[in-house]
Amino acid sequence: MKPEELKERIPSSELRFTATRSSGPGGQNVNKVNTRIELRFSISGSPSLSGDEKNKILTALKNRITSEGEIVIISQSERSQLMNRRKAEEKFFNLLAKILTPVPERKSTSPTQASKLKRIDGKRKRSAKKRLRNEKGLGEERD
Repeated sequence: MKPEELKERIPSSELRFTATRSSGPGGQNVNKVNTRIELRFSISGSPSLSGDEKNKILTALKNRITSEGEIVIISQSERSQLMNRRKAEEKFFNLLAKILTPVPERKSTSPTQASKLKRIDGKRKRSAKKRLRNEKGLGEERD
C-alpha cells in the first residue's frame, strides 16, 4: 500500500497534533516558539482501518504504542511548525504504508550449477585440511 492511498483513506480529523518547544535548530527562536510537533493517532478508535489492518499495526508497533493505544510520531528537525507538521505526517504515512504492504511470497528455485560446484569445492578443501591434520610424519609424533 502506498502512503498516498493512506492519506486519502485516513482523514486529518483522526490525527491529533500538539506543538511544544523544540530542542532542534532555530537559535533564540527555539526558546520562544512552539515548533516541535507531536502527531497522535488512535489505532483502536479509527474507523478508516479494518480489523486486520489494526491487528497488523498493533503487532508491528507494539513497542511504540502508548498505554492509550496511540501511535506517537515526533518531528522537531525543522525551524517552522508547518514544516515539522508535514514531516510528522510523512513519517506517519510512510510507517503505516510499510506495515500494511503485503510481503511477496518467495518463489523457491533450484540451486544453480555454480553454487553446487562452490559447495562441493568447499567440502573438498575442508576434507583435505582435516586429512592433513591426522597424517603422521609431519614433525612430531602423534598418539
